[in-house]
This record gives sequence, C-alpha cells and structure tokens, in this order.
Amino acid sequence: MITAIYQYEFLQNTFITGLLIGLIAPLLGTFLVVRRLSLIADALSHVTLSGIAASLYLSKTTALFAGLNPLFFGMGFSVIGSILIERLRTVYSHYQELAIPIILSGGIGVGVIFISLADGFNTELLNYLFGSVSAVSRTDLWVIAAISIFVIGIVIFLYKELFLLSFDEEHAKASGIPSKVIHFIFIIMIALVIAASMRVVGILLVSALMTLPVAAGMRVASGFKKTIFISIIFGETAVIGGLVSAYYLDLAPGGTIVVISIAILLGAILYKRIYHKVQLKFH
Repeated sequence: MITAIYQYEFLQNTFITGLLIGLIAPLLGTFLVVRRLSLIADALSHVTLSGIAASLYLSKTTALFAGLNPLFFGMGFSVIGSILIERLRTVYSHYQELAIPIILSGGIGVGVIFISLADGFNTELLNYLFGSVSAVSRTDLWVIAAISIFVIGIVIFLYKELFLLSFDEEHAKASGIPSKVIHFIFIIMIALVIAASMRVVGILLVSALMTLPVAAGMRVASGFKKTIFISIIFGETAVIGGLVSAYYLDLAPGGTIVVISIAILLGAILYKRIYHKVQLKFH
C-alpha cells in the first residue's frame, strides 16, 4: 500500500485524513465519555446523515446545488443539530438526556425522507454510511485539516476549562468559568469532527471511533492526560489498520476500523485482568 500511496492521490487523501481523524476523534471522545455524553455522537451522526441525503437530493433536482460537496451540507446539519441539543437541554432542564433521543429520532426521520426522495440508496450514499477508501477528495482533505487545526487549538487553549467542566461542573461554575459558552463550543467541535470523519469511517460508525479507543485507554491508563494520549494511539492504530485492511480486502474502511477498535478494547480488558492477577499474586 505504501507504493500505491505515492502513485494515487485518492489514497494520499484517505490516509492523511484517516491520521487526522484518528487524532481528533479520540481527543474529543475522552472529554465526551468522561462527561457521560457518548450518545451525542450517535445523535449528531444521524443528523449528519440527513444533511448528506438532503445534499444528494438537491444535487439531483436543483442546478444550483449540482456541484456542492455533500460534506458542507453534512457539517451544516450537524452544527444545527448540536445547537438544537443545547436548546433542548435548556428546555428540559431536569431531563436533559431527553434532548439526545429527540434529535437522534429527528435526524433519522429527516434522513429517511430525503433518501426516499433521492430514489433510495446508491453507491455514493453507501460510501457516506460506511466509509470509502476512494471517496476522499483533496477538498475534503483540506476541510478536515482545517477542522483538525481548529479542534486541537481549542482543546489546548481551553484545556483547563474543559477538564474542570468534565469532572466537576458545579465547581467550574463557582470558579467563574462560562460553562454554557464552553459547552456550546465543545458540542460544535463534536459536530464538526463527526461530519469530518464520515468520509473515512462512515456516518453510522463514526461514534465508535470517538468512544472505543477511549474505553480501551481508560482500562490501561492512569490519569486523564495519559488516557487521552493512549486513546489517540489506539485510535490511530485502528484507523491505519482499518485502512490497510480495507484496501487489500476491498472492504468498507468503517467496518474494519471499528472491528480493530473492538479487538484493541478486548485486548485492553484482558491486559487489565492479567495485570490485576499478577499484582495480587505478588502482594
């Protein structure tokens, strides 16, 4: 595959994009898991599907949208979905978790409508659902690179605030941290990362890349920063292994990335059990 990467631009785009996604998805996923908001990724991925389906429908029916990259529609819908989740969390202040299934259901419903209007599933839509080695364009790469720089920059700049809000929101508010603003920025970043990841991992599987490496990292790491670091290593391993496997076996990369992520998680759980047994034996 290394030789092929030098020869084909689409492989260069996919591989570099995969490396970026393997970095930013577990990075934000760590904060997401700690805050017990993992299902937000699922909700926004279904909203992103609505945006992609709407873009494919409009490109067929309206000349104005014929050349528009569906990635932008997906990003737009995902950001709108994240804003709606925040608004609903405010409306249902005592039942904030209700916001997630409401948006998830709405995303599925709108997506199904646009898919049926666009004459059902086709190869392009399936590529968005499950990822594709050949679907990432140079434009996609530049957009995802910009999102990656934005996300990494915000996490570095607001790390202390994000950390405090993740572990003790009440203390963070008492310390004068603008929790609503920070959380709004955070959920917008989640929306952008999900939209960016769909080309390689697929809309239906992108949430797995934000949670499975983190779940594995939490089993073997001690401390929050170490968890982030190890989660990113696991994420990159899954992405690289998944892309290579997908290329040689002619499979959708999303599935192979998720299966490798699950294998890493099982390995981490097994390692932890063996480690505990060894510790008990010698103590």
